[in-house]
Amino acid sequence: MKGIHVTSEIKPLRKVLLHRPGRELLNITPDTLQELLFDDIPFLKVAQQEHDAFARVLRDNGVEVVYLEDLMTDVLRLNPKLIEPFLYQWLYEGDIKTRRWQDKLYNYMVSSFKGKDLVLKTMEGITLKEMEEYTGKTIKAYSLQDRIAPNDDLVVAPMPNLYFQRDPFASVGNGAFVNRMRYATRNRETIYADYIFKYHPDFAGYVKRYYDRDFHACIEGGDVFNLTETVLAIGISQRTSPDAIETAALNLFNDHECNINTVLAFKIPESRAFMHLDTVFTRIDVDKYTVHPAIMGPLEVYEITPSTEADRKPDDLHIKRLDDSLEHILEKYTGVEKVELIYCGGDDLIAAAREQWNDGSNTLCLSPGVIVCYERNDITNAILQEKGLKVITIPSAELSRGRGGPRCMSMPLWRED
Repeated sequence: MKGIHVTSEIKPLRKVLLHRPGRELLNITPDTLQELLFDDIPFLKVAQQEHDAFARVLRDNGVEVVYLEDLMTDVLRLNPKLIEPFLYQWLYEGDIKTRRWQDKLYNYMVSSFKGKDLVLKTMEGITLKEMEEYTGKTIKAYSLQDRIAPNDDLVVAPMPNLYFQRDPFASVGNGAFVNRMRYATRNRETIYADYIFKYHPDFAGYVKRYYDRDFHACIEGGDVFNLTETVLAIGISQRTSPDAIETAALNLFNDHECNINTVLAFKIPESRAFMHLDTVFTRIDVDKYTVHPAIMGPLEVYEITPSTEADRKPDDLHIKRLDDSLEHILEKYTGVEKVELIYCGGDDLIAAAREQWNDGSNTLCLSPGVIVCYERNDITNAILQEKGLKVITIPSAELSRGRGGPRCMSMPLWRED
């Protein structure tokens, strides 16, 4: 399977991208939680065990699992001349702007790490202490910041959110959005997808980009849903702006090989609990969706299509608000006679709030009616089973501390037609 092919949220999943949590989680401290977008510090050993269980479930259900760190390692192994520009770009985007610091850190990286270890180290980050151990002397003369920083201060910050592979890019039909992410700590994550799509033999030349990491407005993959081959849904959220949605829609509509002719923009409340559309809404079967009940009132939906004006310009769009129920909108745009919205937590508002916080609505559909869920959301999972769905649960005591579920942790690369 070369390239990307994803035209649905529910068609049989055949290939998926993951990132196994690594030592980047060890560089989260209580003082950096807010900056790194975490609410708590996961226990790495258990988080890895839980993630491995997730990968086993995928493989047991016929899904090929590929890892971000392995694809990036392939790129640098096959193209060793890319190591230098990649590392200097990584340093610059990691806020290392002083050339002498860049050179010192580059030399440390290439002399201390090779192959996959080098890629993993870029994800982990670098502390002042390890640099002093490398040089055998104090290095606080490189900048004023270094003079006043403690020895365990981070020179290059880690990327602990990488195990949520849904967000840095989004598979859209046979192409992708390589995203500009809302926060600086996450925007660096897209450098890996950029190199993989340019240089990895499984993707180079096969993947069109409908959005790119240097565009001006923010969009994240947790807000992007392939409803059908012709309809794409995108959330207007804490992390995705209306401007980005318009830009993406124009790029899709102006590509004559792209089948998408409608973008539905779902406006959800901006909050940490509702950071992406997929934290409150996912499709789990041909006619079924999980929904957090708290969005039902505030939810607004807009239809975006190419302008029908006779003198239409390439950047003209037709936008209208859809004044209808969510059920009717989904029925109309997916061609399903009757859809059912299944509430996270059922009718218990306390359970709904608790289980939504632990991603009870964030499910990964392996095929129609077969979904992967966190085992801790037992009320929601029982309701889903009662509705006739096959619910495969995975352990999540530590993974859930990052505020993301099975959908957040996975980026489908190929779904069957």
